[in-house]
Amino acid sequence: MRYKRPLLALTSLALLTACGGGADAANDSAGGTPVKGGTLRIAFWDDAQGCIDPNQVYWIESRSLNRQFADSLTDQDPETGKIVPWLATSWEVNDDATSYTFKLRNDVTFSDGTKFDATAVKTAYDATHALGAKSLLGLTYTAGYKSTEVVDDYTVKVDFEKPNSAFLQASSTTTMAILSPKTYEQTPEERCTGKNLVGSGAFTLDSYTAATEAKLSRRDGYAWPSELIENQGDAYLDAIEVSYIKEDGVRVGSLTSGSIDIAWPRLPISEADQKVIEATGAGIESRSLPGISSSLFPNVSAGKPLADEKVRQALQKSIDRKSYASTVFWDGYPVVSGPFDETTPYATDSSSALAYDPEGAKALLDEAGWTAGADGYRAKDGKPLTLTIPVQTTTPGDQLVQDQLKQVGIKVDLKVLTLAQYQAAAADGGYDLLATYYTRADPSVLGSVLDSEVSQAGTAQLSQTADVAPQISGLFAEGLQDVDEDKRASTYADLQKLIVEQGVMFPLYERVQTAGVAAKVHGFAWTSEAFLRANDIWISQ
Repeated sequence: MRYKRPLLALTSLALLTACGGGADAANDSAGGTPVKGGTLRIAFWDDAQGCIDPNQVYWIESRSLNRQFADSLTDQDPETGKIVPWLATSWEVNDDATSYTFKLRNDVTFSDGTKFDATAVKTAYDATHALGAKSLLGLTYTAGYKSTEVVDDYTVKVDFEKPNSAFLQASSTTTMAILSPKTYEQTPEERCTGKNLVGSGAFTLDSYTAATEAKLSRRDGYAWPSELIENQGDAYLDAIEVSYIKEDGVRVGSLTSGSIDIAWPRLPISEADQKVIEATGAGIESRSLPGISSSLFPNVSAGKPLADEKVRQALQKSIDRKSYASTVFWDGYPVVSGPFDETTPYATDSSSALAYDPEGAKALLDEAGWTAGADGYRAKDGKPLTLTIPVQTTTPGDQLVQDQLKQVGIKVDLKVLTLAQYQAAAADGGYDLLATYYTRADPSVLGSVLDSEVSQAGTAQLSQTADVAPQISGLFAEGLQDVDEDKRASTYADLQKLIVEQGVMFPLYERVQTAGVAAKVHGFAWTSEAFLRANDIWISQ
């Protein structure tokens, strides 16, 4: 498996590509001339959310399905991060990013025959905003939402109470996809079931049974993909069938035996399984998921060990991220380089500030008054230096962090909890470190986890000292006010520097999405958020 990481400007994206076996990229002609027909069989890991409504879903696997039947106003180039037209042909943004005016295509229909127009956009956006907390992503994407106004049949104006410069990117996401107005006559709970869920995409959703299966079929007459799609007409595939297989070995076996065409796990496919897959002539496709890197967030409440800046700085130096990547995953796996995965626009390289320095960590802990005992662990005033991390199950990565921190005298208590207990601990601060991440191809996504002025999450309210919290919230606000790309880049660079230096988060690893793809499958492509884009996929007959 090999990775390519091109040289990048701040405003571009790093595209991780792993090529092997018979799978080829969307624009690779090596597979021959595309032919119509066939059913693509995908096995995902799980469907824990049990919902398929694009406006409500946060589950990554479900969003891959959403992209096949629900279109958005704009699209985002996975290589550059550039926003391009889709259902909207053009747009204007006012100087303070509080008003967006979109000109719309006039040749689009939903699969129920309803014409796409400005009223459809207003209906969808109003309904998505009205979901509130039922749409964890939509709640952030529409922050400050005031209204959507129908200017004329094919012009719509979206207004915000406060600046939201991230909304243009939001308009490219599955969360802000436009469904048929008739769909919104159903309750949110009914929409989750997938019944009568109607979009304007290249496929239609025929059936969905949570955590069991989903079936989609090609929609004839589709003629409005974005410019990022090579195939500008009907999809090549007849259908897509989805199943859910939790066991990695069973999923890989299903791919190598030919009973499925794509094996799509939650965590990256192991090195051993990659070799098994490639031995059959299949290939591995891979891309870093944009957004927040998999990280630990501290509780800096008074009396907690991490309330001390020196202890947080010591912790930052105690994590050997290079060793983590090669041990938990494999040699050559990308090492996390900052608060964001590298495919996130405006991500900066904070590697030097995240460098492994156990001796430096020990010196900082000494300065903070934590002295090592006979057992190697540190204590102060008779109290051991113990950091509690709630988990639902322990993973090799958890145990590796535990071992690494032990080397500098920090004891880690991996507290195994039920889901309900875990959620309670996260809400009431019953932890010292809490793991989380989010996927979005825009740096504003970090605000949902860290902006104490906006989010009530424990990670936002408990991760920053009183003097640092206003600085972080101020930078998030600036980032949403900046329309100019250079200004946004500068603001988010300052934010990332502050977060790392103050120990507001502790990045652990780059989140990489992998998929095992059968040799007969051609035209595999990622969206900017590492979801599947099936328009160009075809199967050798």
